[in-house]
Amino acid sequence: MAIDRDELPSQLQLHQVGEHGWEAEPEPHADDIARNVVFGGQILAQMIMAAHWDREVAGPQTKDVKSIHAIFARAGDYRAPIVYEVERMHDGRTMGSDSVSFSQGGRVMARGLILWSNDEPDLIRHTLGVEMPDAPRPVTVPPESGLVFPGATALVVEGTAIDAHEARVNLWTRFGETFHPVANQAILSWATDGYLIGAALAPHAEYSEADAHRTISTGVLSHTVNFHDRFEANDWLLLAHEGIWAGRGRSYGRCNVWAEDGRLVATYTQDSMVRAMPAASGGPDRAM
Repeated sequence: MAIDRDELPSQLQLHQVGEHGWEAEPEPHADDIARNVVFGGQILAQMIMAAHWDREVAGPQTKDVKSIHAIFARAGDYRAPIVYEVERMHDGRTMGSDSVSFSQGGRVMARGLILWSNDEPDLIRHTLGVEMPDAPRPVTVPPESGLVFPGATALVVEGTAIDAHEARVNLWTRFGETFHPVANQAILSWATDGYLIGAALAPHAEYSEADAHRTISTGVLSHTVNFHDRFEANDWLLLAHEGIWAGRGRSYGRCNVWAEDGRLVATYTQDSMVRAMPAASGGPDRAM
């Protein structure tokens, strides 16, 4: 089933520039404007859509995303065009793969690898070693803003992160509409980038995210999202973040994404930079 481009939020529509190039509209968060750094969640979501639209040039696509892995090599600039170049690696009956590059000024800012998959009947099915947290349901939690898809609701569950001094952040999110499975995956991907560094900092009372880009230097280095079950973007999803390791100027975190009915629909992991900012830098960090 083809996606009706005009029905999607503008951030996911993209338009073609060149044979395999796709230009996106910038969507800076307030912190991103101050630093002028393209948000990694935006890059993940738009890489997915760029690769999908590139495949749709040849006709309607039946595959959705099984995984995306991205390396953020440099900080993107909102003042320059945001263009993604897609390279097809493989397109088989049930699986496919693409490489997607985001470049500015002749330099690669980020590159992603996307694995596509067609739905197939279960041979086996289980979820092992992880359980959905016993978090308060969204109706009991006051709304907050967050680094989720523009226009989506983000509800950080009380008793996690700084409140409990644990390296955990539980977050409910949903968007007001639902779309084709690939667009829903892009919407969720946007929300996966913003909370694992905060989870890593939470147990360390001497530091907080308010120090980021001022006295400490933080940034996402690599990010992997794996999709398991399908979900609707307008249903509540619980993102259960764990900052399970930090040291040597880096942090590593993981997150399980649960539908409200208890299904594990996605997981993701992230390697990040968390280090002291050199006193001589005198301003927001951009280099990694």
